Amino acid sequence: MTFQISAISIYNNDGHIRTVPLETGKLNIITGDSRRGKSALLNIVDYCLASTDYVIKGAALRNFVHVFAVTLVKDRQQLFVARPAPTGKAATTANLCVTVQALGDQPLPYAQIKFSTPLDIAKGLLSEFAGIDRATRIPAVRSSSPIPPSIRHALFFCLQKQNEIANPDLLFHSQGQDFRPATIRAMIPYFLGAMDPAQALREHRLRLLRRELADMETQLAAVHSLSVASGQALALLTEAVEAGLLEPVPTEQMTTETALDHLRRAADVTAPGHLPETGDDPVAVLIEGRRALRAQFTRTRAGITNLKRAVQENDDFLGQATEQHARLATLGLLGPAGDGQRRCPVCDNPTPHIGQAVEVMTSDLARLDAEMTVIGNDTPEINALIAAEERTLQELREALARNQDHLDTLTAGQRVVQDHPETSRRAAIVQGRISLFLETAARHIHVPQIVDRRDELTEKIAELEDEIGVGARDDRLSSYISLINQKIKDKAVALELEHSESPIRLDPRALTVVADTRRGPERLSDMGGGENWMGYHVATLLSLHEWFCEQDNPVPRFLILDQPSQVYFPEDATDDSVLVGQDRASLLNFYQTVQRTIDALDGALQVIVMEHADLDDEPFRSAVRDRWRRSNGKALVPDAWITEEIPDR
Repeated sequence: MTFQISAISIYNNDGHIRTVPLETGKLNIITGDSRRGKSALLNIVDYCLASTDYVIKGAALRNFVHVFAVTLVKDRQQLFVARPAPTGKAATTANLCVTVQALGDQPLPYAQIKFSTPLDIAKGLLSEFAGIDRATRIPAVRSSSPIPPSIRHALFFCLQKQNEIANPDLLFHSQGQDFRPATIRAMIPYFLGAMDPAQALREHRLRLLRRELADMETQLAAVHSLSVASGQALALLTEAVEAGLLEPVPTEQMTTETALDHLRRAADVTAPGHLPETGDDPVAVLIEGRRALRAQFTRTRAGITNLKRAVQENDDFLGQATEQHARLATLGLLGPAGDGQRRCPVCDNPTPHIGQAVEVMTSDLARLDAEMTVIGNDTPEINALIAAEERTLQELREALARNQDHLDTLTAGQRVVQDHPETSRRAAIVQGRISLFLETAARHIHVPQIVDRRDELTEKIAELEDEIGVGARDDRLSSYISLINQKIKDKAVALELEHSESPIRLDPRALTVVADTRRGPERLSDMGGGENWMGYHVATLLSLHEWFCEQDNPVPRFLILDQPSQVYFPEDATDDSVLVGQDRASLLNFYQTVQRTIDALDGALQVIVMEHADLDDEPFRSAVRDRWRRSNGKALVPDAWITEEIPDR
């Protein structure tokens, strides 16, 4: 079992303590007016459970509270955790007090609190107290190293702030923060029990190998594209020949290094006094070459289409042939018996009259076997041809791109030199363009040699995939999610939510709830009304906690909800607003649903709710631990601590 919260405490600068006691295994409600500190209870729990940020809000708390603390209990164990408010210009604090107590002990007096536990150590201790295996490593999407699960990750499923509980776009706590959705997705399989530590490490290694293979493909593609000189380099070579800086050279399949060598020589020679005869117009030659490349590109693409159609026809034939083969294969039951006669496999009576039909169908079966073998052997060969043709198509794309670069650079150069007809002047302009190219683009063209390890990486990936099992974890996760979905639906029905008559499912990739209606899937964000948004949030989290409890998974056994009744009050409601009619009945039904879940788990789940509403009905009335209202002068921070005026206090 993991822990629940028995008390939340604050200390002022004088060391006075204010404690909010809570009952474990039960529904706990703190109700009251706005700005009395209710929402701060969630933030205090978050802060004391190793938050990296100072999440405490409100002038009374920030100005007059010096230390925040929580008392955690599980089985016969108790842990007191305190954390000071930051001082001066510090954004947060790096040390906590984590102390083991006897069960039932009161929060430590201020004088006995020692902040000697660094934040990372405290996070580890709290994670272990929750039952989280810190030796486990979870594959991380944005990290080359796997990450250990911690108490911070478990809180995704334990907290619902006021701006989260009815949010149509965010289902889990802190889901809206940068990079947080990817972390939640990674942690769901672990906390649901669908991932074991060894498999997590294998999956992380598999992800790294796949990334390495993709990077190598990119690098090799870059090397391949640079093995043939770029269009700009070839265009400058043509200009150099036309300007008399070089003798005509064949540029077909010229490498980058060769092109650079020629350009360096052209940049160093003395400008000639006359232009050589260059033969054909280089622009016309390039245009004709481009026409030929495009024709070849069209033919190759059409060939790929035909080959893919042949593969599809083979697949269709094999599918139909397999069915027919399965039917004809039953003829094996009609083979001759020991006396040489064919007998019925059911009644064992002789069946001499079907001999000819059996022979015909046996012949058909043999023919089908032969055809299926031929087709089955053909398909891999066709796939290999498709792969080769697609490589050719990519090479043609690159050749067309180089041709276009060549044309663009050459025509631009011709426009410049036409303005300067003098031979030496034209040559100087071309040399200037070559020098600029050599100083800038040339240094980016050169890349180090890449060792092609694709076969090695592919083999390692295949081995790991075999070890992991294709989709093994995903199948287990899908199975668990399916069971949780039924719990969500049951609660949606009890809460009378929209689409509760349809199948309801938690989508662990999109991190939302989806109703599969006759019109198609409907996500939480597409459903109407705050009551539905809040209802599905709570139905999902209660269902997850049921699963955590039943499977003894390492998630703290508390759920903190901040003002679920907000969906029933108008935006301009005052502190003395009272719910009536259907809204009151719906809110009462909500608390009855929560209470039924707690009762079914027999003390294994604690639900803490900060509320504005105040109902005189069960189970609400018995669950109220305190009422913080202006009329009775009660609040989280006592009035006696407030030494300066605070607006709207």
